[in-house]
Amino acid sequence: MPEPSAVTSAPTVPHPRTRAAGPAAGRPRRRSDDPLLIGREPELEALEGLLRQGVANGTFVLIQGEFGTGRTALLRAALGRARRDGDTVLSAWADPSEQGMELGVARQLFEPALAAAGTDAPPAGPAAGAAELLWPVEPVAPSAPAGDPTAATLTGLYRLTAHLAARGRLVIGIDDLQWADRASLLWLQRLLRRADELPVVVVATVGPAPATADPDVLARLVPLFRHRVALTALDDESVAAATEALLGEPGDDRFREAVRTTTGGNPFLLHTLLRTIKAAGHGPDRETAARITRFVPADAGRALHLLVTTAGPHTRDVARAVAVLGGAPALDVVAAATGLPEPAVLDAVHALERTGLMRRSGHTAAFACPMIGIALADDVLPSIRQDVHVRAAELMVAQSAPAEQTAVHAVHASLGLPWVPEVLERAAAAALRAGAADRAAELLRRALREPLEDELRATLVIRLGEAGLAFDVPEAVRNLWLGLDLSRDPVERAAAARRLAGALFAVDRYPDGLAVLERTAASLRETDAALALRLEIDQVYAGLHEVESAPGVLPRLLDLRIEDAAGTSAERPLAALLGLRAIVRGESPAEAVALVRQALTHGMNPADDESFVYSGAVLLLGATGETELALDHADAAVEQARTRGSAFTLAHSRIIRAAVYGQLGRVPDCQDEAEAALAALREIGVDPRHSHSVLAAATLTDALVLQGRLDEAQAVLERAGLTGNLNGHWINDHVHLVRGRLRAAQGRPAEALTDFRECGRRTGARGMRCPWIYPWRSEAALALAALGEPEQARTLAAEELELALRWGVPEAVGAARRALALATGGPEGLELLREAVRTLAATPGRSRHAQALGDLGAQLRRAGRVAEARACLQEAVTAAHRCGAVLVADRALDELRAAGDRPRTRSFQGPAALTPTEHRVAGLAARGMTNREIAQHLFVGLRTVEVHLTHVYGKLGIDGRPGLAAALAPPETSQASSDAR
Repeated sequence: MPEPSAVTSAPTVPHPRTRAAGPAAGRPRRRSDDPLLIGREPELEALEGLLRQGVANGTFVLIQGEFGTGRTALLRAALGRARRDGDTVLSAWADPSEQGMELGVARQLFEPALAAAGTDAPPAGPAAGAAELLWPVEPVAPSAPAGDPTAATLTGLYRLTAHLAARGRLVIGIDDLQWADRASLLWLQRLLRRADELPVVVVATVGPAPATADPDVLARLVPLFRHRVALTALDDESVAAATEALLGEPGDDRFREAVRTTTGGNPFLLHTLLRTIKAAGHGPDRETAARITRFVPADAGRALHLLVTTAGPHTRDVARAVAVLGGAPALDVVAAATGLPEPAVLDAVHALERTGLMRRSGHTAAFACPMIGIALADDVLPSIRQDVHVRAAELMVAQSAPAEQTAVHAVHASLGLPWVPEVLERAAAAALRAGAADRAAELLRRALREPLEDELRATLVIRLGEAGLAFDVPEAVRNLWLGLDLSRDPVERAAAARRLAGALFAVDRYPDGLAVLERTAASLRETDAALALRLEIDQVYAGLHEVESAPGVLPRLLDLRIEDAAGTSAERPLAALLGLRAIVRGESPAEAVALVRQALTHGMNPADDESFVYSGAVLLLGATGETELALDHADAAVEQARTRGSAFTLAHSRIIRAAVYGQLGRVPDCQDEAEAALAALREIGVDPRHSHSVLAAATLTDALVLQGRLDEAQAVLERAGLTGNLNGHWINDHVHLVRGRLRAAQGRPAEALTDFRECGRRTGARGMRCPWIYPWRSEAALALAALGEPEQARTLAAEELELALRWGVPEAVGAARRALALATGGPEGLELLREAVRTLAATPGRSRHAQALGDLGAQLRRAGRVAEARACLQEAVTAAHRCGAVLVADRALDELRAAGDRPRTRSFQGPAALTPTEHRVAGLAARGMTNREIAQHLFVGLRTVEVHLTHVYGKLGIDGRPGLAAALAPPETSQASSDAR
């Protein structure tokens, strides 16, 4: 540490009892330029206050703090202040290398003062005696002291101190008393006991006592300091100030929290870290906060090395082991890693605790802040690191510690240790169960570097592929394929084949996926018919998705019976497939629902049998009228996928939930889920043109159309490449339906009709007879009516109504009646619309009910029945507003205006129906104000308040004040609802 000027010669000053105590009145205290003093302003002010006191009596101040808390910086500032005030300043900086040099600290203090008096002529009086003591003829080499200084020596040094103080106040500063030699400490002890009447100020710093210190002398010396300044960790405000001083701005909360946590608020560590961040060209932002430990400089450990090695026996080895092991290792693990007996480890930890570097909690030890451990670990040789990790892991294996804890060290072991693969495999399985797929993949990749038997290698490669589905589907495909080729276990091969096929389907490699299922099923059919059937179920379901493969699997689909899988693992997936068959072929909603319920007893993504056949069953439940049941399963699937940590499964589950939201008419929720699913698929490398992304894009488009955001809907289709010719995948049947709705809303009925008819052609070719999976006929009828083709429109609408009545799902019937009514017109059409409204009112599809209400109101207005039309249209606006169908609400509002209304809100019921004045009155009432208080607050009459509250109660559907607060509370936003789910 560079030593400042030991003595500042002072001009002649007034007598200590009469001279001014400090700077001129009103002079502002100068802020220190030392960045290590940021946050130490209160301590510096207190210290300067002591220096400004009268100096008739001695003033003794001890600055205490752990390593890096700024003791030295504070002492420098105090001594600098004393010099500026004209005091004589003596300073010394104790060093562990000079602990054996008798009076080493005293020499640092007095030698410059004596030298300043002139070396040619020997000093007279007490100074002459001191010179002989401090400059002996035979120089004293640093070594163990021969004995304590004599009384004459101590007296001579005291007289020299008094002689210097006689010229003016004398300020003595000593840094790091814990490193001072015994003789100097004994002299200082005598000085503090006898200097009460001298104008002497002693300011010293002391840190945690090292093992080499003399505890007895220090223990007797410290209490003689009448004033103490204790330095602790910096608070949040000080961290912000230091950040601003070094990086130009205080940074955001996350950055400051990261910095404070990493450094523990230690000023030295804090400034070291901030300077490294600045040198790297980074700023105090969230990105830097996320990578904060990467900025710990490589030389920080060397700055801590001296403190660690001098703390006590074995402290270097123990500190190094704790740093390498990371976190808060158990002391027996540290003992194993160092090869030391546990009592020796306990002693070393205790010594490191005294330095402030380490904290012990029960049977564990950890550094006071992460940066200390990182810095020390960076200074350890790789071979020593590896040895520490291996020793620790071997003990944990012997203790049967959890694999995920042992694996933290096993990953660093050298290749070829027999216990490593099993530990890593079990740890990877635990990581997958905890939803940490990326961690599982890291462990499995490390395990695969070991020399392994073929069967174990196959298992680990398959596990790696399964983990990869969470974050990199293309890589997962490669690993699953390799594992399938390597494996010889039938159960493992069947599971790998299904996983691989699912991943291939996710990236639209349907022929490859079907081939994997078919080939693996054929290889297992003779040895395990149930496993082969399980593979065949996925093959049939996936084969239905493509025009090219559908004819090849349809005969097998028709032949399958639930009895084929009774009592086997294939029973549930077969029930799902047969439920889908019943829906697609329009056989029986009740039978279909019964089969689907049987299939979903373990949920949409069962841990023992994940397959798209289950999600297909959930998606098509809406066609049976069981949309709420479908939502329950979709909700559960999303939560389950979150806990498992599979990003792909989570994205797929959110797609299904988005589609179910759309079926329920929950438009904003549908949009949020679809957007989240698309973002998740992009993150794991699923192309936006793949079928899973296409389903999400089509669902999002439908939601945007219902909100009247037609340009955005068009942009979604364009980004997904869905505006031109579409391939024969099943999902594109849905795209044609949605694209037709968009084109109809854009005023392009002819193009819309083309899409609807293509949807019908494709579904017919697949043998899809259910009218409510893709209700293309009713949509085409509306397009034909817009094109002036009422006969064709009525024919198609009537056909759909007949199919819907046969199918028996009320929502399908209501939608078909609405289409037929609009195609028919006149009194007959009006009556059909009334029936459609009544039918849809009892269904979960809220947007369709709002559409029918709006159409009925419009027809009533055109029939001259304005009062009835107004009530119907107001109800339509409210219903559409509640479910987020802005396009429907806007059309109903246009009809209301055409009927002569001037609506001031976008709803006629609920909080959205309140006028601004009604909102204010209702809000004040909900806060507990009386009507009279509200009238006075708003400067209106009491009767006006009463009228407003009457209107509020009617619009909110409540009887009075008791339900007001709850009725005004905003409903959970779509995003909040989505996050909560």
